[in-house]
Amino acid sequence: MRTEMFRAAAAGLALFAMTATVAADDGDIQVERLLSGPATTVIGEAVRYPGGLPTEITAAVITQPPGKTTGWHRHGVPLFGYILSGELMVDYGDKGVRTYATGAALMEAMDQRHQGVNTVAEPVRILVVYMGAEGLKNVLPD
Repeated sequence: MRTEMFRAAAAGLALFAMTATVAADDGDIQVERLLSGPATTVIGEAVRYPGGLPTEITAAVITQPPGKTTGWHRHGVPLFGYILSGELMVDYGDKGVRTYATGAALMEAMDQRHQGVNTVAEPVRILVVYMGAEGLKNVLPD
């Protein structure tokens, strides 16, 4: 039953077009668009936030080549990340440096400027889900 629900949810997500904004030092970082916009569930219900803010959920797979950096940035909305493959070192300035490897799940910092650097010899692939609202930016250059 859970497998069927997961498949239905995945199929529903695949139906959406997406626009994603990613801070990057150049055009080498790739974004595979999966989902964006006012969201509906797999059975057509509108996704709603408490307080009635209009949703704008964005999901993407980001591929960052070896040696590339995201550039310094912040997030204007909550961001869930999951490392699909590879490894990413993230510098949070005075909050320290953390390394995330395959299988790591995280809620990314919002108000702390940070930058991600791929320090290994293979690309890092990250599933990101921005839990935004209409009119709010996912990524804020810093």
